[in-house]
Amino acid sequence: MSNVAGDWAGRALAAVMERVTTTEAQVGERFPLYAEPRDGVWKTTGRGSWTGGFWAGLLWLRARYSGSEADRRTAAGRTAALAPWADADTVTRGLIFWYPTALADGDPRAAALQERAARAVLAARDPELGVVPWGDAFGGPRLLARADGVPGTVPLLATVAPGAAAEHLRRHLDLCLGTEGEPLPAWRFEGGDVGWQPCEEPGRGWNRGRAWLLLAVADALLLPEVAAHDRVRLTEAARRLLSLEGVLSGPSVLPDDHAAPYGPLDTSAAAITAVALLKLARLPEDWAHACSRRGAVTLSALAENHLTYGGSGRPAGMLLDGCYDAGRGLAERHELVWGDFFLALGLASLNGLVDLTRV
Repeated sequence: MSNVAGDWAGRALAAVMERVTTTEAQVGERFPLYAEPRDGVWKTTGRGSWTGGFWAGLLWLRARYSGSEADRRTAAGRTAALAPWADADTVTRGLIFWYPTALADGDPRAAALQERAARAVLAARDPELGVVPWGDAFGGPRLLARADGVPGTVPLLATVAPGAAAEHLRRHLDLCLGTEGEPLPAWRFEGGDVGWQPCEEPGRGWNRGRAWLLLAVADALLLPEVAAHDRVRLTEAARRLLSLEGVLSGPSVLPDDHAAPYGPLDTSAAAITAVALLKLARLPEDWAHACSRRGAVTLSALAENHLTYGGSGRPAGMLLDGCYDAGRGLAERHELVWGDFFLALGLASLNGLVDLTRV
């Protein structure tokens, strides 16, 4: 493994990879969701939920890190176990399937699963609304458009229908960035003359919502077939999101809700933002240097202030201070599997293991 980012990045990546191994031993054939900060014990799910792809993605990152064929087989097996989600009515199939299959290094089963999932997402698209709806797999209204329904979905859908991927993102940007200030991350379609209306939850201050949008825009700008549909609009959206407080300046790790500045932090949003910034740094734009620097600074802050390294009674490699859902009081100061994944992805990029233009 080459380490071009400095000792801190190599040490942090080693800790996170160690955590993947301790997590694997703990969860077995199940999928981790979030872990208690005191002892690192995971809350798990049998099928993976919307987060299953992040666990499979972490296993693929470990396989790259170790070079072990046994680790590749494990990653391939956990990716294959996600197959039932291809038939579920949820736009989060983008999150579930894109990251593990994009990291799968030519594994034929993963490639076939990626195509199956992409075509299923395309089949669920509502051409009149211009989006793949949120879906009803997790209950609640089906006709929603949410910020977490675009990352992963855009590059996955682009593998079979770039125009549909571009339209899906465009409609979400029209809604979420249609007013000044913080994005409005969730909308419901009421039909008739009422049309799209903003949801109360998650609200305007949801930090992870803006992170998901920034990641989706970065993904689209790195996909020539998608960016060609609307490069000017995507560039404007990137500039709008980069101008928000805390993205390129101020504290790297922000509260889960900007409307509750003394509430819990969300390190997972910071890790997502860091990866998005490192992606935007690959573009020939005037923001490239600032994005590159801020992305590395954010990862460094996470590694220094929120990552465990053992010796405290907790496993090494836990990214603490993630917030699953503050509104429900769910896992407000915990280790989150997607926080671990995006931290690992960013660190792997700094260490030369991953090309972020392809994941």
